[in-house]
Amino acid sequence: MLAFGLALLICLTPWGSPPLALALGLALALTIGNPFPAQSKQYTSKLLQWSVVGLGFGMNAHAALRAGQEGLLFTVASIFGTLTLGYLVGRWLGIAPKTSHLIASGTAICGGSAIAAVGPVVKASDEEMSVALGTVFVLNAVALFLFPVIGEALSMTQNQFGLWAAIAIHDTSSVVGAASHYGDQALQVATTVKLARALWIIPVALGTAVLFRTPGAKVKLPYFILGFIAAMLLTTYVPALQPLGPWMVKLAKIGLTVTLFLIGAGLSTQVLKAVGPKPFMQGVLLWLTISAASLWVILHTVA
Repeated sequence: MLAFGLALLICLTPWGSPPLALALGLALALTIGNPFPAQSKQYTSKLLQWSVVGLGFGMNAHAALRAGQEGLLFTVASIFGTLTLGYLVGRWLGIAPKTSHLIASGTAICGGSAIAAVGPVVKASDEEMSVALGTVFVLNAVALFLFPVIGEALSMTQNQFGLWAAIAIHDTSSVVGAASHYGDQALQVATTVKLARALWIIPVALGTAVLFRTPGAKVKLPYFILGFIAAMLLTTYVPALQPLGPWMVKLAKIGLTVTLFLIGAGLSTQVLKAVGPKPFMQGVLLWLTISAASLWVILHTVA
């Protein structure tokens, strides 16, 4: 409990960057363990959602609209390409259809959120959900550390990196963490494109219900995205609220840092053991393909 408290305190200081927070959480989980696993799981999702809403107070609606339009074609092509490739790779590796579809959906849209939405639609078991979530989580952790390094090595612009992070990193938390580490403009682009991408949970979940012939399937809507849009519109069109923006963004970034710490602390050896070699191989192949393809296209088409 003392180690957990000290690590959490570091995350609240100015030195508590998103990569450091995730690293502290991982170190805690894989050594002495997380003393509050249930509470960490309970608050992670809510804290992430409120943090994303807070980031909306630092964005201009007109700039966000331009970023969303620029990323629309990339989003559509990458989602359908990833789902198709995921199906083919899953069949090639002999992975159970539900597990394969969960991993492909998480890679195509927004990681754990997509898996959590699609899982009930295909009536996935706890084991199938754990395998998919574990696969995506491990790759998320790698991306958070690796992407900024690659971006700097290739001298990517803020716009290029934000777009790449939104397309090629799974979870919103890791996307925002990597982009905020790269720069404020990258953060704005990445958040806008990623949240627009997250809305594809709805049609993909509905399509999944048809594909798996699931009667009466219910799709969970990502309502926090509406909060993000509302915050962005208020900041843009209500001048009296604009001085509040920087404070809300600062709080949102602290919330995001704590979120990544809790996500890291939620990893356990049980989760790692649940991820078999074939599902993990599928996740890696999909991730490498979408990362490399989107990087090549962005470097050659986006300023």
